[in-house]
Amino acid sequence: MTTRPALAVLALALNALVWGLSWWPMRQLDADGLHPLWATACVFSLATVVVTLISPTGWLHFKQHPQLWWLMAASGLTNVGFNWAVTTGDVVRVVLLFYLMPTWSLLLAWWLLGERPTRGALARLGLALLGVVLVLKTPESPWPLPQDLPDVLALLAGFCFALTNIWLLRLQSAPESSRMVAMFGGGALMAIACAVLATLTGVIPAVPTLGDASAVQAAATWAPYVLGLSAAFLVSNFTLQYGAARLNAHATAMVMMSEVVFASVSSVALGASTLTWRVGLGGGMIVLAALLASHTHTSKDSTS
Repeated sequence: MTTRPALAVLALALNALVWGLSWWPMRQLDADGLHPLWATACVFSLATVVVTLISPTGWLHFKQHPQLWWLMAASGLTNVGFNWAVTTGDVVRVVLLFYLMPTWSLLLAWWLLGERPTRGALARLGLALLGVVLVLKTPESPWPLPQDLPDVLALLAGFCFALTNIWLLRLQSAPESSRMVAMFGGGALMAIACAVLATLTGVIPAVPTLGDASAVQAAATWAPYVLGLSAAFLVSNFTLQYGAARLNAHATAMVMMSEVVFASVSSVALGASTLTWRVGLGGGMIVLAALLASHTHTSKDSTS
C-alpha cells in the first residue's frame, strides 16, 4: 500500500513526459514532409484501431450516451490544435498558453453550468491573464494579442481541453472503454477532417500518393515516428487513468504540471524555444493560477 501513491505519481509523471516530449517526433515528421495535421491523423488512427481491438464494445455505447460525440469532438480538436502549435511554434509559449485551461474551465462552468465564480476564482483568473500578457507581449509584438497562428492554436487547444474535462465529468456513467474510444477516435476523425479541409484549401501540402516511389520511401521514414507516438499516447492514456484515480485533484495537477518542465528543458536544450524573463515570469503566473485552482477544488471536495 505504501508504494501505491509513488506508483501513481510515477504514472502521471510518465504521462507528462510523453506529452512534454511529443513535440520532437512531431517536428521530425514535419521536417520529413508530413504536416502535423496528417501526422496527428496517422498517429491517432493507429491508436484508435488498437483501442478498438482491445475494447471492441467501446463503440456500442454511443447510442446510449450521445454526449460521447461531443467528447470526441472536443478531445480531437485539443490534439489537433496542440500538435499543430507545438510543431510550428515556440514550444515553451505553446505549452504555457495551453495550460491556461483552468481559466477556460472557470468561464465555461460559469456559462454552461451556471457556477458563478468566487472572488478568489476571479483573482486567479486575473493572475493567469496577466501571465498570458507577459508571455505573449514582447517589445516587438503588436497589439492585439496573440501574434501568430501557433499562439491561437495553443489557446484554442486549451479551450477544447477544458471542454473535454467538462464532458468527461458529465460522462462518468459511461463505460471507460467508450470514453477512451471517443478520445482516440476524436483525435483521428478531427485530424482527418481538418487535414483534408486544409489540404483542399491549400493551407497545408498534400500527402504524396503511395504510387510515387518517393512517397513509399517517405512513408518508411515516417513509420517509426508514427508507431512510436501511437504507442506512447496509448501508454500515457493508461498511466493518466491509473494515476488520476489514486491521487486527489491537487496532487494530480501538480504532477501534470511537470509537462511544462519537460517541454521547456528539452526544447530550450535543443534550440526549439527561447526562455526569456517575460516567458518565465508569465509562465510562473499561469502555472500558479492553475495549481491554486486545483487546490481550491480539492479542498471543496474534501469538505463536501
